[in-house]
Amino acid sequence: MSVDKKKALGKGLSALLDDSTSINSQKSYTAPETGGVGHNNNGLGSVNEIRIAEIEINPFQPRTDFDEQALIELAESIKVQGLIQPITVRRVNSHSYQLISGERRLRASKRAGLNTIPAYIRTANDQQMLEMALIENIQRENLNAMEVALSFQRMLDECGLKQEELGERVSKNRSTVTNYLRLLKLPPSIQASIRDGDISMGHARALITITDPIKQVHLHQQILQHGLSVRKVEEMVRDLQQGNAQKKEARKPEPVSFQIQKIQDDLASKFSTKVKLKVSNKGAGSIEIPFLSQDDLTRILEMLDW
Repeated sequence: MSVDKKKALGKGLSALLDDSTSINSQKSYTAPETGGVGHNNNGLGSVNEIRIAEIEINPFQPRTDFDEQALIELAESIKVQGLIQPITVRRVNSHSYQLISGERRLRASKRAGLNTIPAYIRTANDQQMLEMALIENIQRENLNAMEVALSFQRMLDECGLKQEELGERVSKNRSTVTNYLRLLKLPPSIQASIRDGDISMGHARALITITDPIKQVHLHQQILQHGLSVRKVEEMVRDLQQGNAQKKEARKPEPVSFQIQKIQDDLASKFSTKVKLKVSNKGAGSIEIPFLSQDDLTRILEMLDW
C-alpha cells in the first residue's frame, strides 16, 4: 500500500472514534495480496482484515437510501484501487462483527467481489453505535435535509441529548439544529418534496413560518407548479403574513366609551347575563341580551314585564 493510501486510512473517523485508533495503528495495516484473512484478535483500535461474511449490518443505521449508480462506481474503484478507508465494526464474538459505520463501503466491496475488508474493531454499546452511525451519516455531504432532521430527532430521543449537546456532537450551532428539527412539523407532502429534492431547504424554511398547514400545502403546490425561487416564496410569505395582520387589525372592535361600558355593566348586573350595546356614530344602535335556555328567556322577559 502506498504512503498516500496509508495516510488516507481512517480519514474523517478520528473525530468520531475516541479510542486507540491512531496514525501509528494505521501504518501497521497491510492489505493481504491474496485476499487472505489477517485476524488480530487482540487488535481493538487497529486495522484488521476481516471476512465480509462475518459482518452484520448495523441495526441502528439511519440511512435507508443508497444511490445505485454511486455504489456501482465505488465498486469499480475498489476493484482497481482497493478500499482506501476501512469500515468500523464492533466484535460480537470471535467470528462475528456488527457494522458501526461504512455500510456504503461494505455494500460496494461486496459488489466488487471482495471476501475480506479492512476494518477498525472497537468496543461500543448500543447507544454508542446509534450515535456514531447517526453522526457519520449527518456529516455526509449528500444526505438530504429530511434524513438529517430525522437523525437529529433520533439523537435527541434515543441518545438522550439536549439540542446544545447535539449541536456540539455534529459541529452545528443550535439555530441550525432547530431549523432542521422544525422540518418534521411540516405536512408529509412537503417533507417528501424536501427528501426528493423537489424543493430546497430555503423553500422549507420559508414555509415553516406559515402556521396554517392548509396554506403551507397551497404555497408548496405553487412552488412545484411554477418553479418559484426561494426569494419569491419569501416575498409571498411576507405578503401573506402582512395580510393576516391587517385582517386581525380590521377585526378589532371599536373601543367602547366609558358611558356605554357603564350601561352594559349595569344591565348585565340587572339581568344576570352579559349584555352588549351597539351604538353607531349617529346614536342609533341595539341591545343584545343573550339567554341560555327557554327558562332563561322566560326569566328575562318577566323582568322586562313582557
